[in-house]
Amino acid sequence: MEALFERVGTGFIPFDETEGALDRIAALYHEGVERLCKAFASKSSAVSYYPYLAFPLARGTIPPDIKPRFDVLLEPGFYGTTLTRPSLFHAYWRAQIENLLKCYRQPVYVGLSRRPMPLSYVMEDAVTGLTEGDLRQLQNRFALPDLHATDDTIANCEKLPAENEPRPLALFTAERTDYSLARLHHYTGTAPKHFQRFILLTNYQRYVDGFRDYARAQVDKGGEYDAFVEPGDAVYRATGLTGEPVENLPQMPAYHLRRPDGDGITLVNIGVGPSNAKTITDHLAVLRPHCWLMVGHCAGLRRTQLLGDYVLAHGYVRDDHVLDDDLPPWVPVPPIAEMQVALQEAMEQVTGLDERGIKTRLRTGTVMTTDNRNWELRLNALFTQINMSRSIAVDMESATIAANGFRFRVPYGTLLCVSDKPLHGELKLRGMANAFYRERVSQHLMVGVETMRLLRARGVNSLHSRKLRGFDEPPFR
Repeated sequence: MEALFERVGTGFIPFDETEGALDRIAALYHEGVERLCKAFASKSSAVSYYPYLAFPLARGTIPPDIKPRFDVLLEPGFYGTTLTRPSLFHAYWRAQIENLLKCYRQPVYVGLSRRPMPLSYVMEDAVTGLTEGDLRQLQNRFALPDLHATDDTIANCEKLPAENEPRPLALFTAERTDYSLARLHHYTGTAPKHFQRFILLTNYQRYVDGFRDYARAQVDKGGEYDAFVEPGDAVYRATGLTGEPVENLPQMPAYHLRRPDGDGITLVNIGVGPSNAKTITDHLAVLRPHCWLMVGHCAGLRRTQLLGDYVLAHGYVRDDHVLDDDLPPWVPVPPIAEMQVALQEAMEQVTGLDERGIKTRLRTGTVMTTDNRNWELRLNALFTQINMSRSIAVDMESATIAANGFRFRVPYGTLLCVSDKPLHGELKLRGMANAFYRERVSQHLMVGVETMRLLRARGVNSLHSRKLRGFDEPPFR
């Protein structure tokens, strides 16, 4: 074990209580950031290292009666991970460390890793507007992002256990996390600190408009939500607006109905297509949300479906291809029972329909996700695939979002609304679409919001089960 400590870092101190470990992680991180900021201001050189959390388990120390919340470490070994942004992940780390200490009755160790903090991740504004010459000077004075150490090998189950090698304690390293936090700010126009742990994903601006009206009304009413944040980090509170929303929206703008505990609702307008769906969920995953839910539109494939009917996905045909290298198409993407139950109950509450009435407006089945917006023009080629798969709807994002949820161990769900029926002559024409949107957008959005409320009320621990975990997993959920 001593050799492994030496390999991964320096200055390790054991802790058998959570708060002491968290305090040391935060102190080491902030000391490193301060060192880099001072060196940048004085035009000198500096290097700082990410904090490292280690959890060694020697043979014979695993209690036989353990029942951890998220997973079981069946094998002894040296587990560890680099950490970043303690202010953002404090509550998450507390839950994970408490779980380790309670279940295994062994201390965690906190020290400095041997992975340097890139300057651009700790003070992003300082490296904007630099010339090529300035950048070359920075490379000589500071560590910059290293993509050779930033990947998804852990999440993709490609990190094979090896004797006398450190094993991962978490799905994401500090560098992989910092990479995504920077991208989130870029794509959504809001700082990572505003993101909530219940996430709605949509592909229509009308849902954003409805969510903004709902969110502001909730903040004005007072109670569980204390603020609403829009792109540009404009914060709306009951006392008024701080800052101004940006006029030119980013690629995938995010809107946050905040709770003090972070268990509010974030809505992201991801736009159209599986590439956007993969991009945003690649980055949202590092925040370790409790779940994400797609509320979008689809083409209905059955004659009995009507415009405005709902589709609750319980299976997916992955014809999107954007995740084939990370999660091969032969990997099944199952429904998450807790999400399915909450969605159906929320539907009953919002629509006021009873169980029999719901069956006339909601159909459960397989959704086919394609990367071709004009898939209708290839109907002859796709006819057998659609029919054989028993698909009841086609869209461009849902399977991608579900597959990335499976890949990153984030509970996922899909509730779509039928906006056209191209196989049966009902194309999405402007006049029909406008009438459809007026009729269904508000109700659909509220079903998504109510689903988040139900899941939160039932306790998030029931969501984070072992259903999304393999037989060899990092201890952190």
